[in-house]
Amino acid sequence: MIDSTSRADVADAERFARIGIPADAESASRIREEFAGWLERFFGLDPIRSSDLVLAINEALANAAEFAYVTTDRPGTMDLIAHYDPDSASLTATIADQGVWRMPNPGPPARTRGRGIPLMEALSDRVTIETSTAGTQVRMQWAGVARP
Repeated sequence: MIDSTSRADVADAERFARIGIPADAESASRIREEFAGWLERFFGLDPIRSSDLVLAINEALANAAEFAYVTTDRPGTMDLIAHYDPDSASLTATIADQGVWRMPNPGPPARTRGRGIPLMEALSDRVTIETSTAGTQVRMQWAGVARP
């Protein structure tokens, strides 16, 4: 789980945070749109790069919403914290849940499923996925993120 902050909804030029969001499709969609608005407001990304970042974030949120709490008897939450480092012009986003990790199916992805992690890897400069009994954290990083 991401360390808690004093406010669940934070957005400024260096930080975007949504903590304790219900892990469902509607919330994932809303957070994706809020994140896209944050990128547009504070960064000088071309439309394709911005779309790539938003899609990668969406895949991580969608995975948390769909899979993290499948084996639990009650709904859970997910967190998104993005931090911009102006010194290195890099952006790091962490999506976390407190659910249970579901191992990907071995072999090639199914025709219609299993493309989330490969998409995140293709759309970001670095991806790490940490799993534990306390949940899952997906951390994605992008270099060369410009500010206007």
